[in-house]
Amino acid sequence: MNMATYQDIRPDIVKNARSFVWLRKGAGEDGVDYDKLIETFGCQPITAAQIERMERLTGKRAHRFLRRGLFFSHRDLDALLDAYEKGEPFYIYTGRGPSSESLHLGHLVPFLFTKWLQEAFDVPLVIELTDDEKFLFKKDLGIDEARRLAWENAKDIVACGFDPAKTFIFRDTDYIGQLYPVALQIQKRVTLRTAQNTFGFTLSDNIGKCAFTAIQASPSFAISFPDFLKPGMRCFIPQAIDQDPYFRLCRRVADDLKWPKPALIHSKFLPALQGHQTKMSASVESTALYMTDTPKKLRKKINKNAFSGGGATLEEQQKYGANLDIDVSYQYLKIWLEDDEELERIGTEYKAGRMLTGEVKKRLAEVVGEIVVEHQEARSKVDDEVLRRFMDPAREELKQWSAKSKAKALAAEGA
Repeated sequence: MNMATYQDIRPDIVKNARSFVWLRKGAGEDGVDYDKLIETFGCQPITAAQIERMERLTGKRAHRFLRRGLFFSHRDLDALLDAYEKGEPFYIYTGRGPSSESLHLGHLVPFLFTKWLQEAFDVPLVIELTDDEKFLFKKDLGIDEARRLAWENAKDIVACGFDPAKTFIFRDTDYIGQLYPVALQIQKRVTLRTAQNTFGFTLSDNIGKCAFTAIQASPSFAISFPDFLKPGMRCFIPQAIDQDPYFRLCRRVADDLKWPKPALIHSKFLPALQGHQTKMSASVESTALYMTDTPKKLRKKINKNAFSGGGATLEEQQKYGANLDIDVSYQYLKIWLEDDEELERIGTEYKAGRMLTGEVKKRLAEVVGEIVVEHQEARSKVDDEVLRRFMDPAREELKQWSAKSKAKALAAEGA
């Protein structure tokens, strides 16, 4: 086999290292220019035709995250849908880096969208908890604490409502025996120079950070899950745009290994309450709406911290209206309010000056409060026994569903 090492992939990976570092640290004063990111990263915008096709293939209305552009770009979405239309199944892979005790509202975005994908396409799902990554990247985090946070975060993920018959959740430190042979294949094909240039690593970084790149890529390949996935099955990865450099590199390695390249779909960031210049952060309490917050605390945070695009005075608001593009409360409603007609009415009235910032914040607090309370109730029912069920790759219900999936794949191959 020709052992390519990809140290010369400057056009679509190496030259974008600065963009990756910038995304990880936050955007500039004008926020994130997502159109520029599409051009810089070389991905493709999601089109109305693609959304309509997903609706036609699944018989389900597109999730509001798709309808309203929160998920905005992709790699190989058409190829994935072509294969699915021919009867070829795929699986979904997403994950979570456990860095805090509780998830915040932004963390919920990929999981709620993934739940819709799983239900709409009726496909299996693997969810990686990168406790190893957080141990390596966070100086003061111990391995035992990283594992504990991953366990607690997994309860939040289960509370999103995933089907246990089609969902496998794992901590890297638990499942590394299955991942490691796949990770080795990837590690052997990526040079230190490429890892440094792609992710901005320096000589002072620990070597585990470089090695982790391959660990995160490994679940992109069905061979990592021999208990319930057919080797060679296509993978679909919903992710925030800042994860794209990992999987651009992964897709390059897949070409050399002759493994199917994962298809990707990217989301925008949920902005911090203070404005669109950066994303919501779990490490800054005042910027985030946590899934453990009470409705009263959520209202207080929104009223105090949510950046307003409305006028500074009542007179200015009534005369000039609000700038919806920078108003955080309205932007949050675009994400969390399901009712399209109500959202349009609020936008029209607020922009025209007939609705005040306080009214918009009040409606947002109601919407978010309902979501958080519902999540808290669901999470209260997720005990250790329930979680261990999701974390067992050899459980019978997963194998039974997988048998049907493999039969479907074989039928597609013979067609």
